[in-house]
Amino acid sequence: MAKSTTNLWQVFTSVASSVFGVQSDANYKNDFDQPSFVPFAIVGVLFVLGLIGILVLIVNLAI
Repeated sequence: MAKSTTNLWQVFTSVASSVFGVQSDANYKNDFDQPSFVPFAIVGVLFVLGLIGILVLIVNLAI
């Protein structure tokens, strides 16, 4: 079976749904069938840094 690659939007939605715990089992398995984990790692790190930045901004606005 040929491994298909995902585009950037699919990687982002996959990372976002995984972070929030709503990733489907089919998408989870599809992610592990990808030839490279690097796009998922990069988007994951950027996503977490973005969440931290948003939380810091909310806290600074609340204080």
